[in-house]
Amino acid sequence: MDFGSATLHEAAGQIGALSAAIKPIAKGMTAAGPAFTVKSPPQNNLWLHRAISKTSPGDVLVVDVGGHYEAGYWGEIMTVAAQARGIAGLVIDGSVRDADQIEALGFPVFARGLSIRGTGKDVDRPGALNESLPFGDVIVAPGDLVVGDADGVVVIPKDSVDDVLAKSQEREDKEAAIMERLRKGETTLDIYGLS
Repeated sequence: MDFGSATLHEAAGQIGALSAAIKPIAKGMTAAGPAFTVKSPPQNNLWLHRAISKTSPGDVLVVDVGGHYEAGYWGEIMTVAAQARGIAGLVIDGSVRDADQIEALGFPVFARGLSIRGTGKDVDRPGALNESLPFGDVIVAPGDLVVGDADGVVVIPKDSVDDVLAKSQEREDKEAAIMERLRKGETTLDIYGLS
């Protein structure tokens, strides 16, 4: 992805930003691709295993775990499985574990936190795959563009992607011109008419 999450968020009209609590688990992690959503019951990661088997290469898993953050829903084994399927990354409103191993594997993970506690795999607990999912105040639909970087994670509705990418390029061009003016000695007060 040529544009960062902040640029895309601004170009989209300041929509689609996931909670600032969702952060990359290691420096330098970036991910971009269509959303494959997962609704998982708390303390159970069976639906994540199911999701890995259903994805297409390039998908980004977007996972809600029902507000329970004191378990590691994802770890090294699932990371290796995801990489073998060509999954582009994981965004989870929950915790993961095996952070050092995941970083060494180079798989981008954006999570609320880390937890050493494990999860169950109870087949009777309800969940869902690839359905529209409320993720904080953002509704994530299958196929929406998900972009994560050091600044955070943004979700762009799939029907708006072309327009948002065009507006992102316009923003980048405008900012490049502003930076050139700053290098020549103008101030932000003058450029933005703030004085």
